Amino acid sequence: MKIKDIMTPHVECVRPDDTLQEAALKMKEMEIGPLPVCDRDHIVGMLTDRDITVRAVALGRDPRSTAVRDAMTPTVIHCYEDDDAETAERMIHTRQVRRVLVVNRDDRLVGILSLGDLAADSGNPQRVGEVLQGVSEPAMPRRSSPMRSSFRRPVGEAKTQRASLLPGTSVSCAKTLPT
Repeated sequence: MKIKDIMTPHVECVRPDDTLQEAALKMKEMEIGPLPVCDRDHIVGMLTDRDITVRAVALGRDPRSTAVRDAMTPTVIHCYEDDDAETAERMIHTRQVRRVLVVNRDDRLVGILSLGDLAADSGNPQRVGEVLQGVSEPAMPRRSSPMRSSFRRPVGEAKTQRASLLPGTSVSCAKTLPT
């Protein structure tokens, strides 16, 4: 199967000179997290909601005046629309990303391919799950909480932790992951 058969076409972009507020509003309206950054028809970067939070807001930058180029990721991973889906799957796994931009042979943006696209159109959901696990494993959050270990439990096991909310109070919780 070719990438053009399973990708999401007609991707919205932001420009490098747009403000982060304009980009965030577009993300809100479209209910998405990533936006390619394009100068005319050429991709110059990728901006995510996390980029806005970590590279701008957390540093005290004003989203109303900070340009997209100041928070975007300039390195963009892409594949070609006529590549096989397996090629994109390997790229996603190797590069440990959740989505790749799709370009035509003239390097013009024509779509985006996500793990969800692969999963929806794959005849092998277990394989897509393995790719997701490979993408997610190194990206575990750095937590100082004693609950950190509960995120790495084998499927079907639960871990109970006690957490103090206020002096003299506590809550007990358990989570069992689906099989």
